[in-house]
Amino acid sequence: MHRLQRGPAPICLARHRHGRDNWSALDGADRTEIWQTLEAMQSRRCAYCEAAIAEGNRHIEHFVQKGRDPRVTFQWDNLFGSCNREDSCGKYKDHGAGAYKPGDLLKPDVDDPDHYFVFVADGTIQLRAGLNDTDRQRASETLRVFNLDAEHGALRHMRQRESAGYVPIAEELWTLFDEFPEDEWQQLLDDELAATTHLPFVSAIRHTLCRMS
Repeated sequence: MHRLQRGPAPICLARHRHGRDNWSALDGADRTEIWQTLEAMQSRRCAYCEAAIAEGNRHIEHFVQKGRDPRVTFQWDNLFGSCNREDSCGKYKDHGAGAYKPGDLLKPDVDDPDHYFVFVADGTIQLRAGLNDTDRQRASETLRVFNLDAEHGALRHMRQRESAGYVPIAEELWTLFDEFPEDEWQQLLDDELAATTHLPFVSAIRHTLCRMS
């Protein structure tokens, strides 16, 4: 999970209104427009786990379930693109997580996950040291409700696999830390980071390169 910048709402959402329309009223063109706008925000990655998503392996996700609060059915800032995994992310939140309060979850277009999490090169996610009680509760609930760090879950192995190739790059970069002027070394790191921004599991890769773990 990483911070997302939400752009303007798809025009089609303004044509639908809670109390008059149901979500099923969206036609294929509407859904295509929504997906194009979500992809611009998420770069074809799940908003929660950061795995690559493609047509047939994705759904338009209501952060606050429309069944909990129908008023948010067509609310743009309540929509994300999620993968279709049953054991994590949006589907797990809605069907497997049990009771939770939506306000306890980190919302990636509002909250910065880097403030709460460290993605370790072995695929695990740790809570950052020094969080206050409220932030620690929200971070823990987010991992639980989206099942992002299950001990034997597939996501751990996927993050580890994607990070593995960047461990030697990070080691080489950091051996050069004392050999280059700070601004030149920082540019080397920034160039590596810029080359990864479009990749799945970018948070795990970025934290590996920056040695945050």
